[in-house]
Amino acid sequence: MHTLLAQSFTIRDVTALRRTVFEQAAACGLTGARLEDYVLAVHESVINAVEHGGGRGHFTLWTIDRMLRSETTDHGPGIPGGYVDGLRLPADSSFTGRGIYLIRRLCDNACFLTGTTGTTVQLTMWLPQPAHLSPTRAPMRRVRVTAGGGHERVDGFRA
Repeated sequence: MHTLLAQSFTIRDVTALRRTVFEQAAACGLTGARLEDYVLAVHESVINAVEHGGGRGHFTLWTIDRMLRSETTDHGPGIPGGYVDGLRLPADSSFTGRGIYLIRRLCDNACFLTGTTGTTVQLTMWLPQPAHLSPTRAPMRRVRVTAGGGHERVDGFRA
């Protein structure tokens, strides 16, 4: 396990924390939509801690076994029943209630541990395999095989 970031936060720290998570995740190899998705999911977990978990929390970001993981904790009253599963999309006219729904769809894995003494949200995103570890293989191409009697047939693929 390699810890990239560990800090307490309040609403004043949210923007800087989001920027740092973006930089660290990019340095770990996340790019494009996967990078943006992970940063947004982390942001939602942090904002939920500020808005619903007592105004403050603690955030940790680390890598382990080709995974980027984060943990956001707060000491609020916990997530009300029915919200943790994240299956229910709020109405279009609703101004709140999208955080958990988004988090569950943006990350490779999201785990919520919640109770009357607080909530812990763990988010995981698989990191791409480094190029120097990727097997070098020629692209697959069709191979024509001649069967008995001089007839050609396509028999499969060959590397």
